[in-house]
Amino acid sequence: MLEVQDLHVYYGEIHALKGVTLGVGKGEIVALLGNNGAGKTTTLKTLSGLLPARSGSVRLEGETLLGVPPHAIVLRGIAHVPEGRRIFNRLTVLENLEMGAYARSDAGIGQDLERAFVLFPRLKERRAQVAGTLSGGEQQMLAIARALMAAPRILLLDEPSMGLAPVLVEQIFETIRDINGQGTTILLVEQNAAMALSIAHRGYVLETGTVVLSGTAADLQENPEVRRAYLGET
Repeated sequence: MLEVQDLHVYYGEIHALKGVTLGVGKGEIVALLGNNGAGKTTTLKTLSGLLPARSGSVRLEGETLLGVPPHAIVLRGIAHVPEGRRIFNRLTVLENLEMGAYARSDAGIGQDLERAFVLFPRLKERRAQVAGTLSGGEQQMLAIARALMAAPRILLLDEPSMGLAPVLVEQIFETIRDINGQGTTILLVEQNAAMALSIAHRGYVLETGTVVLSGTAADLQENPEVRRAYLGET
């Protein structure tokens, strides 16, 4: 469904992505693992059009995405939940969700709004609340729900567990599994490798801008290098 081939991305003279190749199949959850600075966020920003690539290719169901502006990439079916949530702090919860559907004019917006409230009942309770006054967990729920309002075929999730209490992390990941079960393909960037691999079908490991390992989630969970570097085992 999503095919990335030999992707090279630079920040000025810094070579951030060095030939990244990966794929995401329809209906999958694919985890992208790696330490800080490995290139995970850069990969997602490039896929969503926020960063230009120097070379390589990105194709969604055969159609190229490189050079396509971010708003047009959303229209093609990719929504990005950025690291740090990036909600509209001064707007209400409902207004944030409506912003997620800004490019849509179809009749399904109301249905998707109700879907968001079913996935995240707390947002329904706080629909009139100013988003900047929500807790960190509630803001993460809102960021994911806002992206879903674009009716994406692929959801790019960047560090959804960052800064959350363990009980909220479990809740967020259970919801991610539910979203996938309802038909949305997911590319997940996550520092919590154990949690990411527990819900993913496959995964890739990035180190300094290069894919160094890939395989099924089960294979990566059993890989000695992954267990030592990312799962906290000796």
